[in-house]
Parts: sequence; C-alpha cells; structure tokens
Amino acid sequence: IERAAVVKPEQRQVKRVVAEIVGKNAIIIDEDADLDEAVPAILHSALGFQGQKCSACSRLIVLDAVHDRLVGRLVDAAKGWKLGPSEDPSHQMGALIDGNALAKFREYATIAKEEGHLAFEADTGSDQNLAPITIVAGIKATHRIAREEVFGPLLAVICVEDFDEALEVANSTEYALTGGLFSRTPSHLERAKSEFEVGNLYLNRGITGALVGRQAFGGAAMSGVGSKAGGPDYLLQFMNPKVVTENTMRRGFAPDADMD
Repeated sequence: IERAAVVKPEQRQVKRVVAEIVGKNAIIIDEDADLDEAVPAILHSALGFQGQKCSACSRLIVLDAVHDRLVGRLVDAAKGWKLGPSEDPSHQMGALIDGNALAKFREYATIAKEEGHLAFEADTGSDQNLAPITIVAGIKATHRIAREEVFGPLLAVICVEDFDEALEVANSTEYALTGGLFSRTPSHLERAKSEFEVGNLYLNRGITGALVGRQAFGGAAMSGVGSKAGGPDYLLQFMNPKVVTENTMRRGFAPDADMD
C-alpha cells in the first residue's frame, strides 16, 4: 500500500491494492465439541498442503475441560499421516515449497519447543527435506509461536478456562483471516458469528478450502485489503465506475450532419 501511494511520472490513475495478506488462524474447540468431527478437520486445516495455505489453522484454542482428551486424540490421528514425496498418493504430506521455507519452519519449531512442550513430532526418516508434523502444547497467547505466521505444519495448542477467554485469545493477534469453532452450544455459535473477528468464519467444519461463489474469501484487520475474492463485487475493484447524467428535457433538436 505504501509503494502504491507513490505517484510515478506520467501516472494517470491512483494505483489500487487488492491483497489478501497473512493470517494466524485459530480453531476454538468448545467443551461440548464433537471430537469425531473436530480432530480430522483440525488436521486437514493445519496440515493440508503442508500447512502452507494462508487459511491454515496454526492456533488451536481448547477449553480446559476437553483439552487433554482432544490433544491425545489429535496426536494419535497425526501419527497416521504418512510423509514423503508428493507424487506418491499414499503420502498425506510432502515437502515445503523450498529451502527457505524449510529453514524458517525449523527456526519456529525450535522457538515453539522452548515456549511450550512438544506433544508430537513426526518421524521424517532420512529425508532431510521434509518438515515434520509438529504439535506443541502449553502455548500462551503472548508467545511468538501464537502471533507470528510460520507457513508450515506447526500447530500451537492453547488451553483456556472458558468460552469468553477462548474468544479473547482468538482475537488477540493483529491478523484476522480465517477462524473456526467446534461447538454444540447454539449461543456460542451465535456469539462467534458476531464476536470472532475474522474475514471468513467456519462453524463445525475445517477452515480451509473456500469455494468461489459460495465463500467469498478475504481477511479483516491486518489480513487483507479490498473486497473478497470470489464474491459478486470482486471484479468491480478492477474497473472505473462512470456516471453519465443527461438532461433529456432540453428544447430543440439538432440533426447529425449526414442525415437527410
């Protein structure tokens, strides 16, 4: 936005910025959540495409009443994910996009283990190009791993006492791209709709895979600028609106010169 604001020689139009920017996306697990649905949705949201989706879940906010049970089931399910070359369809997860991404992931994995405690780390065998699935519990909302985007298969688990605290933690980052809630309490689902500050909110389902024309995609807060991609007004951002007003009550009529 700052670069776009600089006017260049012969520039005749204000440059527009349409952008979806980073996220630190959270899924809240309520104490009455259906864990049979929540666990696979969490894994696919956090680990799909190696966690490199901008909408990927990187924070898991779990109410204390269900925390230990949820983490245990999540770890057991994560152990079933096979890592390896993406061209082999038996592998659920492949390598990160490049060496720089892998180096950044390893740096943040180290930070996460220092800030919390390791709940699970996948075995990548002898393949040093793979980033292991890493789940770290005991994370606080103020920790770096809960505030900075990683873009890799690293999930930070935050335990909270009640639903009020869950929403407070979910909204504690400067980013607000996607978010989710698993709950069977109607009042909590309604509160999330109005109080969970994200561009795209998903209830009782995964938080990735927005469909064009059905879930127009874009962030709030520091996670984006411009109308949502895939929405009815997205194309209008690339057009110049023009209003023409004519007084049709004028008197007299001047025919074109080539008219008989």
